[in-house]
Amino acid sequence: MDTSDLNAILSSVREFVRAEVVPLEEQIDTEDRIPDVIIAACKDMGLYGFAIPESYGGLGMTLEEEARLAFELGWTTPALRSLFGTNNGIAGQVLIKGGTEEQKTSWLPRLASGEVTASFGLTEADAGSDPSGLATTARRDGSDWVLNGSKRYITNALVADVVMVFARTNPDAAGNKGISTFLVPAGTPGLTFGARDHKMGQMGTWTSDVYLDDVRVPAEALVGGEDGLDVGFQIAAKCLSHGRAHIAALCVGMAGRLVHESVEFAQTREQGGKPIASFQLIQGLIADSVTDHYAGRALVLDVARAYDAGTDTVQGPSAAKYFASEMVGRVADRAVQVHGGAGYIRGVAVERFYRDARLFRIYEGTSQIQQVIIARGALGKAARA
Repeated sequence: MDTSDLNAILSSVREFVRAEVVPLEEQIDTEDRIPDVIIAACKDMGLYGFAIPESYGGLGMTLEEEARLAFELGWTTPALRSLFGTNNGIAGQVLIKGGTEEQKTSWLPRLASGEVTASFGLTEADAGSDPSGLATTARRDGSDWVLNGSKRYITNALVADVVMVFARTNPDAAGNKGISTFLVPAGTPGLTFGARDHKMGQMGTWTSDVYLDDVRVPAEALVGGEDGLDVGFQIAAKCLSHGRAHIAALCVGMAGRLVHESVEFAQTREQGGKPIASFQLIQGLIADSVTDHYAGRALVLDVARAYDAGTDTVQGPSAAKYFASEMVGRVADRAVQVHGGAGYIRGVAVERFYRDARLFRIYEGTSQIQQVIIARGALGKAARA
């Protein structure tokens, strides 16, 4: 993307986030929903397709460009990014990296415009970071596939027009082998959804269970066609790697907002007739958070460049996600501490961000899974002995 075009997009998103979304953060948290006017604006700005190739109607951002966009999106509630995160990320990437040309042509332009919202149906009650326990099945019946099983904590499922369902197509294959991905449109008989999850944070982002009871889909629903049979998890791994770098960038953006809130509060809150910013222990807390933010930003951009160059598409994204998700938790904790009692009260931004930040160390691979990936990348075969 041309530098001037990228800067124009980032500038407009920055203005939109800070002028239109930030004033609604408390409303979004209380009502657990994003106002329709914000959703419409996101579609108009092309945010539903920032990572989808231009040839399919998207903005075609590289991962480095996407990271810079995520820095801006992280300034506000992560529920905003979740509106269109699955279209660009783990769900849309399934088609980008593994779909047939017919599937890409049919779905990607609609994902990019926001006409269609997609969900990524991998996680189950007994199969999260480790897919070996995946129990959802897909069996052939003539030219169709019949799916049975359930999924858990699926983002945007309740508003999804299509769910990318991962199912075991080869029951004799061990571990993450023998898994395939299917496009299951909403409204398909047998596809139902559970109640909205009541979460600790990230209000406005809806997750729920997904149930598949003899869901019948045609052969064309198999992502990648026959070439996609039994290689679904390999596709998922590629999508998750891309998503981890994106989440890392989002965490950096959130850390930037938390530093801003901490600095503003320290400059204006007084104790003993002077601002608490004059106290060296407060300065120490803020210095640590500023440094964490700098480190996270530099790491994410370096990892994104390596990903775009194809020199590191696994270890780097895991390292970025691990560091940045842990980092934003530290920054959020310090922000609450700087605010003192005010930081523990609903309606104060740092209290909400403290709750929101906790999830980043869990989804799209827990911190412990990232440690395993990073270590195996460094140690090679010796780590698996």
